[in-house]
Amino acid sequence: MAADAKTLDFTVRGFLFELREIDGRLSLRAPHLAGYGAISADWQSADVRRRIQGGKKQLLARAVGLHKHPNLQVLDGTAGLGRDGYTLAALGATVTLVERTPALVRLLRDAQARALIDDSSRAIASRMTVVEAVTHELLARCAAEATRWDVVYVDPMYPEDGKSALPAKEMQVLRDLTGGDADADTLLEPALACARQRVVVKRPAKAPWLAGRKPNLEYLGTQARFDVYLPAR
Repeated sequence: MAADAKTLDFTVRGFLFELREIDGRLSLRAPHLAGYGAISADWQSADVRRRIQGGKKQLLARAVGLHKHPNLQVLDGTAGLGRDGYTLAALGATVTLVERTPALVRLLRDAQARALIDDSSRAIASRMTVVEAVTHELLARCAAEATRWDVVYVDPMYPEDGKSALPAKEMQVLRDLTGGDADADTLLEPALACARQRVVVKRPAKAPWLAGRKPNLEYLGTQARFDVYLPAR
């Protein structure tokens, strides 16, 4: 997949996908899902604005620790479309967005490029870095090189149960594109090795703990919860 592709058809896991520039933004379509619209990394949506307006008292910010420690360095190891990462950056964090799916990396970089030319979002986008990498491999290098972030945040795709916080159509496109995150349980230990303060795992509200490990703290919402793991000192 060409790094600068603006119009591209590609096949993943037997499914055809299309990258197109639509209304000034790079968008992804899945023609095999009849009636599903294109998706993009939209950081100016009403949903993202509501998240930001929730401030540092919202569950995400509290779980990460922004209500007590401004200017945190956060590694978002499962960036997806970047909404949580952008919210954290808007609330003061410096965020490294890590994504292993090339098409999603293109959407993230397109969103950041658009945000950097907008006066209202330039400062936020400048606190974000998009990295195309497999998070497991990046964390392994981090542990070997003693690189650390204040917080490692992961929001692995949970097996389909009809209770996702994402819109159903968007989730189906992402599942077909990525195949899910079957290796998510193996993220916890390397994440703890690379976090100075905490690892935060976003889960559906009634989902089991990642890797079967009880967190030190939980922040419970109606659809999702944030499990907080504190690294050994």
